[in-house]
Formats: sequence, structure tokens, C-alpha cells
Amino acid sequence: MKYEQANVLNYLGFVYYNMDDANNAIRTYEKMLALPNLEPQMAKQTTFTMAQLLTMEEQYQKALTALDKWFILETNPAPEPFILRAQILYNLNRYKDMVQPIENAMAVARKRELPVKEDWYGLLNFAYFQQENYTKVRDIQKILLQNWPKARYWKSLAGAFTELGEDEKLIYAYDAAHTQGMLEKDTEFVTMAQLYLQAEVPYKAGKLLEEKMNAGVVPKNEKNYRLLSQAWMLAMEDEKSIPALQAAAKLANHGELDQRLANAYLNVGKYSDCVKSSNDAIRKGGLKNSDNMQITLGMCQYNLRRYSAAKKAFREAAKTPRSARTSNQWIKVIDADVERNRQIKLAEEAARKKRQELEAKRAESQRV
Repeated sequence: MKYEQANVLNYLGFVYYNMDDANNAIRTYEKMLALPNLEPQMAKQTTFTMAQLLTMEEQYQKALTALDKWFILETNPAPEPFILRAQILYNLNRYKDMVQPIENAMAVARKRELPVKEDWYGLLNFAYFQQENYTKVRDIQKILLQNWPKARYWKSLAGAFTELGEDEKLIYAYDAAHTQGMLEKDTEFVTMAQLYLQAEVPYKAGKLLEEKMNAGVVPKNEKNYRLLSQAWMLAMEDEKSIPALQAAAKLANHGELDQRLANAYLNVGKYSDCVKSSNDAIRKGGLKNSDNMQITLGMCQYNLRRYSAAKKAFREAAKTPRSARTSNQWIKVIDADVERNRQIKLAEEAARKKRQELEAKRAESQRV
């Protein structure tokens, strides 16, 4: 009689389950499990079904209790029930307790020569992340990338490197993601350019930023133009830095970028442009080291042989103590140049007069 009653309840539970009537299915299986001397295999199967149903109904504590009873009955569990237990613990916010069942599932899978699934590693990664165990997160991301390379895993790995203070390794994560075409957002490319600069490979930073800005991926704003110009300048590519500095300076209401532009012009020998940018920088103001700007202006004026204007700039720079020595040295150089030019002119004038006298004497002797 009890055997027949168990079969009837099992059938009813199955019907309710297929009708998506989880509540009646649960009540029916509870009655079935309450029967004395229930056949062990049926009890085991029904207990696991109960755990699944209670999980579906978000009754996680009851689901965990049912699943733990099932583990007592099952002597050789497959990997999936361990994963189910981890998922239930996740919903109970018991993140630390998730680790063991996931590792058990992986161990069973390896023993049975079954694949360890990607989502198992994802679940394990979440468990460690919630515990702020970034060493484990880093190691799991490496496994995920080796087997299932995806952009989100590169980004998670980069995040783990950051949390662990392993900033020098960030560049490898971003570079690999970029090589595989997994970077998409403008902020990702800007971050990568910054990492190139930190790694002292500014040419790559400049090339990447210029390419993405021209393609319209990275916005052409003052901040990004500033970064681009910095990359080219550090790469000793002054000519390439100039267009970026020109664009950035136009967008800025302070003179800092005009100052950088003036220095770039000085480096490539465009002295007239240097003077203009120097004056723009001084006019806009907001300079951290205005004395340095005056020195740059003086050097450009000097190269244009505008000695009076150059000395004026150097005298202005000399008002700042740290620049006084350099400025005074330049003034001495200018004075020496002016004196040398004066002596050259005097010598040329004397030579000219001497030639004229000799020509006059030659002409006189020919008349005689």
C-alpha cells in the first residue's frame, strides 16, 4: 500500500512539475518524502528534485537543507550537484562557502575525464572577488583567458593587477586585448595609451591615440590632445606633437598648452611660430612657471636676431631667482654677439675704406 502511495505521489509531483506548478509539486514531494520506509533510490531522486524546485522558487535555505540531505544519500555525486550547492550559497550571500563545492565539482569532473566548464570558473571567480582575494581572481582569469579568451576576462585580469598593485603587468593585459581586437571603448584606448607612457614606450601611445582619434573612436578634446602631444614629445617626435598641441591650445583657456607648443616650435627651429605661441601663453596666463616661458621666448627672439626683444624676455625671467643665472648668461651671450657684430662691422668698414683708398691711389697712378 505504501509503495503504491509513493508511486501515486511521485506521479502527481511529476504532473505538477510539468505543469510548472512548483508549489503543488513541492507539497506533493514533501508528502512523499514523509512516507515511512520509502524506497532509497526514490527518496534520493525525490530529494534532489525538491532541492531543484525550492531553488527555482527562491526558497534557498530549504533548498540547501534538501540538497545536503541528498549528499548524505548519494555516495558518488556528479559535478553538477556541487555547482547547484554553490549557486544556492551564492543566493544566500555565503560567498566564502561557495569555494569548496565548486572545487569539488572540478575535481570530480577531472577524475571522470569530463570538461571543467567556463561558468564554473566564473562562479568561483565571483566567490573570490567577493572576498577580495584578488590573487585568486588573477589566477582564475588567466585560466579563463587560456581556454575562453574574451574581452571581459582581459578587463577583469587588468582589474586584479590594479588591486594587487601589479601595475607593471597591466600593459600586457591591455596589449593582448588590443591585439585580439577586444578593446572598444574610448576610455580603454586612452588607458592603454597611458600605460604605454608608463612603460616608457611613448611612440606606441602616440600612434594608438592618433589612430583612434582620427577614426572618431577617441574624442578630440583638450585632455586627449594633451595626452597625444605628450606622447609624441616623449618619443622625441616634436614635428608630430605640433598638430596635437595646436588643437589642444585652441580649446584651452589657459596658456600651458601654448607654452608646450612654443617649446615644440623652438625644438624644430620654427622661431617665428615660437614667438607667437610664447606671447599667446603669456597673454592667456595660468602658467606654473612663467619664467620658463620668458626664457623660451628669449631664445626664439635670439635665434631671430631680435636682440633687444630677447634681452627684454630674459630680464623678465631673471626676476624669478631660479632663472636669474640662466637669464643673465643669455644676456651676456647677446651682449657678446652684439659686440662681436659691432667689431665685425667696424672691421668691414675699415676694410672697405682701405679698399677705396687703394683703388683711388691706383687710379691716380694710372693717370700719371
